[in-house]
Amino acid sequence: MNPLTTAVVGSGYMGGGIAQMLALSGARVALADVSAEIAASNHARLVAEARQFVADGLFPADAVERIEALVTPAESVEAAVATADYIEEAVPEKIEIKHETLRRISAAARPDAVIGSNTSTIQIGRLAEAVAGPERFLGVHFSNPAPFIPGVEIIPHETTSEDAIAVAERIVRATGKQTARVKDSVGFVLNRLQYALFSEASQIAEEGIASPEDIDTIVRTTFGFRLPVFGPFAIADMAGLDVYAFCYESLQTRWPERFATPESLAALVAEGKFGTKSGAGYLDVSADRTPELVAYRNRAYVAMQKMLDELGPAPLG
Repeated sequence: MNPLTTAVVGSGYMGGGIAQMLALSGARVALADVSAEIAASNHARLVAEARQFVADGLFPADAVERIEALVTPAESVEAAVATADYIEEAVPEKIEIKHETLRRISAAARPDAVIGSNTSTIQIGRLAEAVAGPERFLGVHFSNPAPFIPGVEIIPHETTSEDAIAVAERIVRATGKQTARVKDSVGFVLNRLQYALFSEASQIAEEGIASPEDIDTIVRTTFGFRLPVFGPFAIADMAGLDVYAFCYESLQTRWPERFATPESLAALVAEGKFGTKSGAGYLDVSADRTPELVAYRNRAYVAMQKMLDELGPAPLG
């Protein structure tokens, strides 16, 4: 069977990284940009990057050969997408540029080709206005650097077909990534959370409560240390939802609106559902599994610290 035929439109660092991942999964990739020259230049760059990633032990030993064999710079957007089964749009985050590009893609692509956009924040429904056959269009949001961040948001809009979603999920998972379905809303999940954290961190720094360096240290070494292993709901369940409710009350003594107790948290606490210690919470982990969960948590955190010790401090100074 011939490998999957794909196209990546937008050959910058995001598009190039996505092309690398698709090729390493065995897909053929046509790489397009505003000109054949830029596509060729960026193709050379991503091959050189792959060579360095192999030298650093980040890519498999045969990655360069596989990428050179499967990724081809295209003469034009139209030439890149003409025979593709799946197309990933990765052009700059401006709606007018994305609209123009998506019009060209959908006009030249096969009518059954699935089209994904790597937009970070623009609503998929707005982008779909430029797509002929919008039922085959959805958001497929990789994070930077695409080769090394494992999570990908899958974002259908109102008329995206289940078939298109399934195709996108299958292709992304073949690259070794984990997918999460997200409803179409400005910022989706990743950037709403990321920018909420940054907004609060910047206000703390502006108030003189701590320096940016010390805030980063606290995030890295406390709640941020947990996040590679557990998401916010699992962390809350293990801490105790009743404890969270008390902490919200404390924060409300200064910021009653900004830190209003979430309705879902208040409802669970009122029902006596305090998380793992009561056997019910956001994730409904049974109480008899709590010792197993705690043991896993402790092993994970020790393993994380060992890994960080081996890597050494980030070269920020």
